[in-house]
Amino acid sequence: MGQWNDKDHAAGTQRARTQRPWSFQRFMFMLCLIVAGEAVFALPFHIARFFRPTLLEVLGFTNIELGAAQAVYGVLAMLAYFPGGPLADRFSARKLLAASLGATAVGGVYLATLPGFQGAVILWGFWGVTSILLFWAALIRATRDWGGTDEQGRAYGILEGGRGLLAAAMASAAVMLLSLLLPEEVASATLQEKEQSLRIVIYGYSLATLGAGVFVWFFVADGGQADRIQTRSESLRAHIGRVLRLPSVWLQTLIVVCAYVGYKGFDNYSLFAAQGYGMDDVEAARVAVLSAWVRPFAAVGAGFLGDRVRSSRVIVAGFAILLASDLFFALTEPVPSAPWILIVNILLTCVAIFGLRGVYFAVFQEAKVPTAVTGTAVGLVSVIGYTPDVFVGLVGGWLLDRSPGVAGHQHFFLFLAGFAALGLVVSLAFARLTTHNAR
Repeated sequence: MGQWNDKDHAAGTQRARTQRPWSFQRFMFMLCLIVAGEAVFALPFHIARFFRPTLLEVLGFTNIELGAAQAVYGVLAMLAYFPGGPLADRFSARKLLAASLGATAVGGVYLATLPGFQGAVILWGFWGVTSILLFWAALIRATRDWGGTDEQGRAYGILEGGRGLLAAAMASAAVMLLSLLLPEEVASATLQEKEQSLRIVIYGYSLATLGAGVFVWFFVADGGQADRIQTRSESLRAHIGRVLRLPSVWLQTLIVVCAYVGYKGFDNYSLFAAQGYGMDDVEAARVAVLSAWVRPFAAVGAGFLGDRVRSSRVIVAGFAILLASDLFFALTEPVPSAPWILIVNILLTCVAIFGLRGVYFAVFQEAKVPTAVTGTAVGLVSVIGYTPDVFVGLVGGWLLDRSPGVAGHQHFFLFLAGFAALGLVVSLAFARLTTHNAR
């Protein structure tokens, strides 16, 4: 055990020494990870997040029906996370990422047919497998390799920030396209006009996803062969057992659960803008897109700050901000005549959400998780950490449909605040544990 850890540490140190300079190859490698890391989730999430009012109307769904389809995504994704970990420790990231992107793009073509509820459930379930099994652990492991031993914060911060920049650019272009396709008076648009416009937006996202797969196939090198051979020499049971015995990984899992609940809550912000502040479909989408522009700055800033003061401390601060913001939305009434209140508080919430996302995988190094089991550790953290994909959409849909209007949104923000409070407690415990282990 000790011998493996020593080899692991030496390998990680060597990677840090050879990768730290910003060569063209290193730049292109991270760029590929950024493009792939956002493109694969654009179809399952962007359409419902930035165009939720339009999507609900065009498909004829209630909030809880859309939440049910997203819950199926969450269930199958949860089942795919853990087996995806050992795959990432044993096989080439280039092949895994490219295959995932291509399959996800095919699902987008089906979404453009505007399927009914049963078809939507099958589609989101399909995406739950294509976007996770071959993709997620491979992406996170490749990012850890890129960062070496002393640049984990900036590695994950740049990945999350770059993904955010790409998401905001894609969403801004899509919203602009939607506004051009619909009549100048958006409220007067017919259902047919909205259907045609949404189809074009979906096709655009599908093409971008497929293009990302081609980009990865040609520009991501098949590195890490020595690590994969070493990993294959260990039995799968022993490999997984090493991860299960790490207490820090279990605390990190709870951190991801709580942070991801906050992130999933972001899906309802455009609907809150429409129902609480009286905005039309395009205005509501613009508010969501504006807040998405916070993501690159918050994630990169949190990553670089994490390398200086420890990522665990950044996580504690993020949960404190998120708790205050969620309680504000839960305990105050919207003021439609002052939309700046909504915008300022959404931006503050997003600083916390995306700052957390920028560093919650960076703490693998702080927790001294061996590099060779990174993929499997990602699988364990993710299989539990991303369970909010299963229940947040359902809980949100139930709360909003049970108490239509502002009251339902306030109840939902109380739900989010509860998880922010739990995240604050767990992150304090994690920081204390890693500080003790470092002595």
